[in-house]
Amino acid sequence: MRDVVEIGLGKTAQRGYHLDDIAIVPSRRTRDVDDVSTEWKLDAYPFKIPCVAHPSDATMSPDSAIALGRLGGLGVLNAEGLWTRYEDPSKILEELASLDEEADATKRLQEVYAEPIKPELIAERVRQIREGGVTVAVRVSPQHTLALAPVILDAGVDLLVIQGTLVSAEHVSTTDEPLNLKEFIADLDLPVIVGGCTDYKTALHLMRTGAAGVIVGVGADEWSTTDTVLGIRVPMATAIADAAAARRDYLDETGGRYVHLIADGGIATSGDIAKAIGCGADAVMLGEPLSLAEGAPAGGAWWHSAASHPALPRGGFCIAGEPDGTLDQLLYGPADRADGQLNLFGGLRRAMAKCGYRDVKEFQKVALVLDRA
Repeated sequence: MRDVVEIGLGKTAQRGYHLDDIAIVPSRRTRDVDDVSTEWKLDAYPFKIPCVAHPSDATMSPDSAIALGRLGGLGVLNAEGLWTRYEDPSKILEELASLDEEADATKRLQEVYAEPIKPELIAERVRQIREGGVTVAVRVSPQHTLALAPVILDAGVDLLVIQGTLVSAEHVSTTDEPLNLKEFIADLDLPVIVGGCTDYKTALHLMRTGAAGVIVGVGADEWSTTDTVLGIRVPMATAIADAAAARRDYLDETGGRYVHLIADGGIATSGDIAKAIGCGADAVMLGEPLSLAEGAPAGGAWWHSAASHPALPRGGFCIAGEPDGTLDQLLYGPADRADGQLNLFGGLRRAMAKCGYRDVKEFQKVALVLDRA
């Protein structure tokens, strides 16, 4: 029974837990780290590590998506980002990286993202990534899916990511024809990832649309202002565990159809990755951590996709900093600091080995303990 707290007469709230509130409990067995696999497979597409990039222009360009793909992760390009609005946005990215005041940065983000999306650039960016020899994934918002999906699909993507701050399978509108996710996905012959969501019911309904993967979380980190602007914040450990419970019920409902969970939010260290998978995630979506790699498109600056919203931005702007190392070092090490921000997936492998698990799927069964009240 979920712990429910009375916050006032006639009003209760369920208790939720962040990743920082929990810890992993080792089992009776340990395992050699060389016998541990972090491989992950979504539909027909295998990956060396369970890493999906958050589709922010700060970290994802065609080149960086290719680089991440060659290192075993999944890069996701934003079909509504700067790379589909400008022929060459590198000068704009350099300018954004040089901004030093958050208020000015938000205004400037809104200005540069006011440039119309150019369908021919979507096709060009997809072609560039495909020529890089990696899995091609493109993100589109639910609001623009019907308009942009034909261009994206014609360009030849492998995976389609339909992502908003929150996405439901039952969007209601009295002014526009809403996107029917179930009908839309049924008509496609490629895997679709949808999200985010933060609770059991929404996760279950998104699974029933036929999605191959569901994004759990709203991408919240220290730079996200979704809580401040909208009052929405669901702790990630609880959100992942609830979505994993929905997946178990969906498996029973369908006789074995498995939907992958991708945790998006509150993940900055290798320990966070391990705990997210221990709660039931199959992969994690990394944003700000990737901005610390040498050669990141915005030179170390970071902002969420929602930070440029023309009417209600929901994300701060992180001032550019010195890179922590190459993308390879960020993912696989070696680390020269003990803060868990380098060798992210080497840290995951070590955690799995210390607890005696062979692969990511097994590691979802690891015991957890609540270490904060």
